[in-house]
This record gives sequence, structure tokens and C-alpha cells, in this order.
Amino acid sequence: MNDVLDRVKFDSHGLLPAIIQEESTKQVLMLGYMDAEALRRTLTEGRVTFWSRSRQEYWRKGDTSGNVQHVRAAALDCDGDTLLVTVHQVGPACHTGAHSCFDVDPLAPTVGG
Repeated sequence: MNDVLDRVKFDSHGLLPAIIQEESTKQVLMLGYMDAEALRRTLTEGRVTFWSRSRQEYWRKGDTSGNVQHVRAAALDCDGDTLLVTVHQVGPACHTGAHSCFDVDPLAPTVGG
């Protein structure tokens, strides 16, 4: 585990952004943050654990809602400052009940060439 932590570049608050992606569709489900302990739990327990910036506590997706994220794969980006976690999602990922947190407020950008 220490070799993994040595490769991670946590931000000034000791956090790492974690993109959560559905295994079967590759859809991005949500973005959360992990500190070293949340990352350790995620990589060793098989379920995604986040650090809540607002509540200042750990939370494991699905413990209260039942909408569990089972870890299938994990990878750091080329800079080591963002994590991609591929999961098997049980139920909706978003607390609003939407499948993805990005289903809630779609924007209409100008599409480039």
C-alpha cells in the first residue's frame, strides 16, 4: 500500500479527487474525494470510501442508502493527482435518486469543430 501512496499527489488539504465510473457502461457516476485512509479502504475492502469535506468524516457509498459501489478497478492518472475507480453500481449513484450525479443539471455548450 505504501508504494501506491508514494505515487499519489494529494492536494494541499490531503485529498485526491476520485472519479467513479460504471463498469458496464463506462458512464461517469460521480466525483468524490479521498484522503490516504479512504484510498486505503477503497483499495483493500472492495467498496468505495470517501472523505466528506463538509462533514469531516468518512462515508462509504451505500451504507445508509443501499446504493453500493463495488470496486472493479482503480487507476491513477498520468500526474498521480486524480483517481479513476471503476465500480459495479447497485441502485442510483446520486443522492437525488438519479443514476449519475451528472444527470441532474445538463448544460448546453456550443459544440466545437
